[in-house]
Amino acid sequence: VVRRIQPISVHGQISLDVFWIDPEDAEPEIRHARVGAEAAPRHMEPGDTVTMHYLMGMVAQITKD
Repeated sequence: VVRRIQPISVHGQISLDVFWIDPEDAEPEIRHARVGAEAAPRHMEPGDTVTMHYLMGMVAQITKD
């Protein structure tokens, strides 16, 4: 579940810092992933349920459920 989205500019390229929790965790903790804007749903908002797709242990894409 997305908690907060913070757009940032890294060398002129827009990326998103996405803060989220896994509702299935017994003790949910806020986690963080940084992805390019092209790797996230265009209309993602706090409260949305999403799926994090990993590549080599890092979030590479986010899709809405």
